[in-house]
Amino acid sequence: MELTVGAPREPPVEELDVEVVERKGRGHPDTICDALAEQLSVSLSRFYLERFGMVLHHNVDKVLLRAGSARPRFGGGEVVEPMEIYLAGRATREFQGVEIPVEELAADGSLSWFRRSFHALDPGRHVRLHCLVRPGAADLVDLYLQGRRRGEWLANDTSIGVGFAPASELERIVAAVEARLNSGETKAACPEVGEDVKVMGVRRKDRILLTVSCAFIGGFLSGSPDYLEKRERVLALALEAAQGLTGRQVSVSVNAADDPAQGRLYLTVTGTSAEAGDDGEAGRGNRANGLITPYRPMTLEAAAGKNPVTHVGKLYQIACLRIAESLVAEVPGVIAAECSLVSLIGRPVGDPQTADIRVRLRDGRPPADVAAEVEAIARGHLARLDTVWRDVLEGRVSVY
Repeated sequence: MELTVGAPREPPVEELDVEVVERKGRGHPDTICDALAEQLSVSLSRFYLERFGMVLHHNVDKVLLRAGSARPRFGGGEVVEPMEIYLAGRATREFQGVEIPVEELAADGSLSWFRRSFHALDPGRHVRLHCLVRPGAADLVDLYLQGRRRGEWLANDTSIGVGFAPASELERIVAAVEARLNSGETKAACPEVGEDVKVMGVRRKDRILLTVSCAFIGGFLSGSPDYLEKRERVLALALEAAQGLTGRQVSVSVNAADDPAQGRLYLTVTGTSAEAGDDGEAGRGNRANGLITPYRPMTLEAAAGKNPVTHVGKLYQIACLRIAESLVAEVPGVIAAECSLVSLIGRPVGDPQTADIRVRLRDGRPPADVAAEVEAIARGHLARLDTVWRDVLEGRVSVY
């Protein structure tokens, strides 16, 4: 591994005049696709582990959602055509003479996820699943098994991972607002609030503007006045969550496209725009840290659905974030860190071809002052990559 320790290329994001951060909540069509890709990977991994004692080759990171058709109305509404979800990718479908029930695992895992994640959506009636998973390419399957025989997992792709720490104030606010609106407490008190919540945060110097898109569920509303009253309650919840994290001026807009005079309100039957108005695709939403941060280092690599043992597109996203967080927490004087890792297909996952780590130190000290500590922490995390799959399967890591 060639490891470089240097200074960040850009000024601190908090010092920029403008910063933009976005999060798509769990009911957003893109997030649904990421979640179902990851659910299928977890289901497959658990089956492989229980039956064969190891996680077998798979990458099921290609999911497409085709929106359905619905007629929402106050006091009820109906879904006319269900959303259609296409689960695709590659997986080991037969091993040691045993057929793996991929379609059954896909259906059971997906429907279970919908039941856990939505309170007004019935997956039996509102979702139609298509499992299009095919066997893996022979060379990649062989590479996977070769790593197993060697006792060290080999990267099954050449890809990039990035991570940074700490989160900026705006990043924490955007995450907290979405979490508040999609919390169990909010759903219990405000059942009209659907799970399709998106938060766009813009900071212009010391002013923060949050634009919240929130799908309301018509079955819990009596009419337009009730909708408008409940929309104000969502605004108040979002504002409260944001103001608890900042002393800056915060303004919030909820469902900016509403036009009550024209009868245009963001009303749904199920709590997600996927029932009628918005398609989705895996990899188009939140990055592995749960946010979309265009003013930070980013990669287009999608982590959800990739196998947690050899696919560096997932492993390096997790490792980069953990390395950056550890540098800030453990190295005296480091106030910010960025990490980029580049793999090489066929090379051990713990030995990337390139590691580029950038740290900002208090009082402007040069990164060379802490290069040894930085390298030790990075190598420590890379050495433990073969344990990350356990964190993924036990739900200790989220990648969307």
